[in-house]
Amino acid sequence: MKALVVNTLSPDLSGVELSEVDAPIRAPGEALIAVRAVSLNFPDLLMTKGLYQLKPPLPFVIGLEFAGEVIEAPVDSDLNPGDRVYGGRQTGCFAEQVAVAASAVRKVPAGLTMQQAAAFGAAYSTAYTALVELGGLKPGQWVLVHGASGGVGLAACDLARALGARVIAASGSADKLAALEAACAPDAVLLAQGKFREQVAEITGGALCDLVYDPVGGDVFDESTRCVAFGGKLLVVGFAGGRIADISTNIPLIKGFSVVGVRAGEY
Repeated sequence: MKALVVNTLSPDLSGVELSEVDAPIRAPGEALIAVRAVSLNFPDLLMTKGLYQLKPPLPFVIGLEFAGEVIEAPVDSDLNPGDRVYGGRQTGCFAEQVAVAASAVRKVPAGLTMQQAAAFGAAYSTAYTALVELGGLKPGQWVLVHGASGGVGLAACDLARALGARVIAASGSADKLAALEAACAPDAVLLAQGKFREQVAEITGGALCDLVYDPVGGDVFDESTRCVAFGGKLLVVGFAGGRIADISTNIPLIKGFSVVGVRAGEY
């Protein structure tokens, strides 16, 4: 079968090649899936460079998420051949077939396309883990979402709005802000990233934000420490901006907020 294989680590995807590989053999407890759609996540790109915390031995097939149709499944599962399903695993999804634990597979809801289902799991599970499981989001709270035009950012905006939060959606690109306006307005306030603390204070009437959702890091994280309300939480989702920020512990002490690491895959 065809698969997207990382043969060597490189900064420019030059080590990635579409290749013929052996089809997976289903192990006990696994379902064999014919892949119809996949989604590209930031960890996929980091893995091709050797910069992700998971470092699979070379060569390996990349891909965290898929949607497809069941070929075979355990007899004691609720899956049947032909079922439309979505799911994920740490690697291996950018292939014509994937074998994955049947317990990690979900049926595609009616009304969702395969493409939508393939892009649903990682983004929305990350947003839910951060905002609900770790953040304890309540209706009416202010939530500042950075990188709001990206996958995990859009999911966070969508989920926070659905749960009754007041959302500030931030992006560093004017073009992306325009796209955000189409996706989120009038239910979210749009914010250009930069020195944004005064804007956040004005938008919230001085209250600042109960939750700050940050998949960007770097300068955005630094400025975000000035935007968290007393008793609030700064949710560290990732470092898409490239720089892993430091924080002086006197800042959360004096301002009374928590810095919370989000590893959605552990929940």
